[in-house]
Amino acid sequence: VVVEEEKKIDPTALFKIGYGLYVVTCNDGNKHNGQIVNTVSQVANNPDRIAVNINKANYSADVIRKTGVMNVNCLDESAPFHVFEHFGFQSGRDVNTFADCMPGRSENGLVILPRYINAYFSLSVEQYIDLDTHGMFICAGTEAQNLSKVETMTYTYYQSNVKPKPQPAKKKGWVCKICGYALDRRRVCHHEEPHDRGPRDSGEG
Repeated sequence: VVVEEEKKIDPTALFKIGYGLYVVTCNDGNKHNGQIVNTVSQVANNPDRIAVNINKANYSADVIRKTGVMNVNCLDESAPFHVFEHFGFQSGRDVNTFADCMPGRSENGLVILPRYINAYFSLSVEQYIDLDTHGMFICAGTEAQNLSKVETMTYTYYQSNVKPKPQPAKKKGWVCKICGYALDRRRVCHHEEPHDRGPRDSGEG
C-alpha cells in the first residue's frame, strides 16, 4: 500500500504525548525569574539525569545557559489559572516575576514557590543540546524534596479543569424579557411579538 507523504505523519498524534506542568526558576544575577514549561523528564538513573526543554526565545533559556543552574517546581492540581497567567503570559525580560512575592530558597539560592507545588528539584546543567526552536538541558540533581501527596498538574488536567472555558456570545437584538428568546428573523416567542411593542419597549431590554 502506497501512503502519501503528507499522510505519514498525523500532527494530532503528538497530542497523545503526556506532559506535566512546571515552573522553572533561575536568577540572572540581579533578579529571580520563573517560567512555565511542560517538558521535564528523568532520562537516566545511577546517576540520575533530568532533561528540561525550554524555548530558545525565552529569557530563562539565556539565563540558564549562562549560569548553569535552575530549579524545577512541580505544579500540583491545586494551582489556579493566575499561576499560569503570571509565569506563562509575560516575559522576565519585561517584568520581575517575583517582585510581589516572598518565596522560599533552595540551597543553590534559587526560588522555590511557596505553594501550589508538590516537589522541587535543584539542577546543575551538564550538557546542552540545540534542538533548533528549543534547547535541551541535561542536568544532574543537587537537591530534591517531596512536599505533598497532591497529584502533579498535567497538561490534560489543566485544559479540562483549570483553563477558563470560552464564554458564549451575548445575544444581540430584541430579547424577550420573560423567556430570554432572541429574535432571529424566522420566528418569535409567544410571550411578546416585536411588532406589538409600545414606547416602553423602545430601548434595550
